Amino acid sequence: MKVENQLKSRRIDYKLEEDYFYGARFIFECGYKLKGNPLTLATAATIYHRFYREVDFSHYDKYLIAATALYVAGKMSDDYKLRDVINVAHYTLHKSILDLKDEYWMRRDALLQAELLVMRVLKFKVDPPECHRYLLHYLKSLQGWLDRDSWERVPVAQSSLAFLQDLHHSPQILDATPQDLALACLYITLQSYGLEVAPKEDWFTALYKDANLGTIIDTLLELYNKVGN
Repeated sequence: MKVENQLKSRRIDYKLEEDYFYGARFIFECGYKLKGNPLTLATAATIYHRFYREVDFSHYDKYLIAATALYVAGKMSDDYKLRDVINVAHYTLHKSILDLKDEYWMRRDALLQAELLVMRVLKFKVDPPECHRYLLHYLKSLQGWLDRDSWERVPVAQSSLAFLQDLHHSPQILDATPQDLALACLYITLQSYGLEVAPKEDWFTALYKDANLGTIIDTLLELYNKVGN
């Protein structure tokens, strides 16, 4: 949630940022401006991370790849249009409105060429992540384990989804199972609000017996430390 909140409160000059992290951050800032569905934005971030797992980061412009990932994900879900991605990405990066003549068509051609590259590198496998589906499934189970007052008082679902979106700023999501990603976000939410679950002991292993949440929680804390610096 801290990463999302900072998108709304702090303006970043992306042209000055060389770190890999800011490509993912760029996806979410543009995605929020486009009013993209959370699953669409998570898909875009996953495409971005998977692409850079296969290539040398220094060889490709991270913001072009980020915008391309956003476009590919949006095209899959019919969430927004190519021209909107181009205009929002340009404004977010340059803080100026794009010339609708030659410059627009130049950027459009660059993005479409990058789309072909990304799709070839990923062997045309760009399925949405499954962690959101698991999160919804686990939330239904958890609702029956929490007392009604706690469930209605605490935004468990909203907070868990926000944590899950924040996790997609890190390439480490590629190394975790979708079950662990969903459960880790639930676990952090419950800890944040001081909620106890019945059955209390190892409730997450009752949902997924091979649960291994430590690394994911560490990853999220590292993200928040990075944003806070």
